[in-house]
Amino acid sequence: MVKDIHWLGHDTFKIVGEKVIYTDPFKIKNKDTADIILITHEHFDHCSPEDIKILQGTDTVIVATQDCAKKLTGKLKTVKPGDKITVEGIEIEAVPSYNTNKQFHPKGNNWVGYIFTVRGQRIYIAGDTDHIPEMKNFKADIALLPVSGTYVMTAEEAVKAALDIKPKIAMPMHYGSIVGSKDDAKKFAEGLKGKIEVVILAEGKQ
Repeated sequence: MVKDIHWLGHDTFKIVGEKVIYTDPFKIKNKDTADIILITHEHFDHCSPEDIKILQGTDTVIVATQDCAKKLTGKLKTVKPGDKITVEGIEIEAVPSYNTNKQFHPKGNNWVGYIFTVRGQRIYIAGDTDHIPEMKNFKADIALLPVSGTYVMTAEEAVKAALDIKPKIAMPMHYGSIVGSKDDAKKFAEGLKGKIEVVILAEGKQ
């Protein structure tokens, strides 16, 4: 499954399985057509209408939070934490995503991460979040976690989050673009050595 997950920088992933799924498209370089686009919240580096348009076909379904809806057109499904939907045969669960020790992503905004099933594997994309208590209840085979600090959890906090979630594989994200560096990804991998397999993806084109 790892070979089907492509990191395009920041929180943007292209995941190829039964469907082509993109998460939080930002700075997209090449035209493509997504079956499903998952948007975690309305900040410009996550909900970017220009980037979404590059990936949007007539049948593309966008799953997003309510505050993104006013910026987007096309087939749109809005979600809040706790919602479970099926889109194009893909099961998608919206889970809480918020800050605990900073104010950039308040819990009251109802912003989300997603757990979705591709080829029988549950993939968790965290969105912009800190290490939150709800993570103890998340069940995921692969966890895509922010590691840069500043707006999201630090590498050390992301290690604790991964230990709560207990995925088979963890992948760092949210570094190398706006904040954070490869050092954060390495710190994350070192912190989980011998506990959870960490795969650091090279940033690629879609």
